[in-house]
Amino acid sequence: MKLAIIAALVASASAWTTPKHFEVPAAIKAGAAATAVAAGVAVSPAFAGDVGAGEQVFNANCAACHAGGQNVIMPEKTLEKDALESYLAGGRNEKAVMTQVTNGKNAMPAFGGRLSDEDIANVASYVITTSEAGWDE
Repeated sequence: MKLAIIAALVASASAWTTPKHFEVPAAIKAGAAATAVAAGVAVSPAFAGDVGAGEQVFNANCAACHAGGQNVIMPEKTLEKDALESYLAGGRNEKAVMTQVTNGKNAMPAFGGRLSDEDIANVASYVITTSEAGWDE
């Protein structure tokens, strides 16, 4: 992780104008940029779950109230793209869905402890992906 931070710092620092007597070699710039990109790619999938597995988790645990992306308890708070953006604390993103599923809110029970972190990440990916594509009613 330290290497990734250093690489990112070198890459961003090399974008600034440097004095004529100091030039960051192109190989170092390229290596730093590549390392920063690789580190970013390695870190960013932390919330990326398996959409197919998420659909199975959703159907087994969520569909009773949220079939077709709807909400049988609070009809205005669906899993549609616009509703998630409006009502989900933190906006429409996987992390916010994971938080809601883990902790519950209002009439929605908490699934933390009932579902594994992996299952929660998978269902979050499914919800976000499906809200983007549109739910089949």
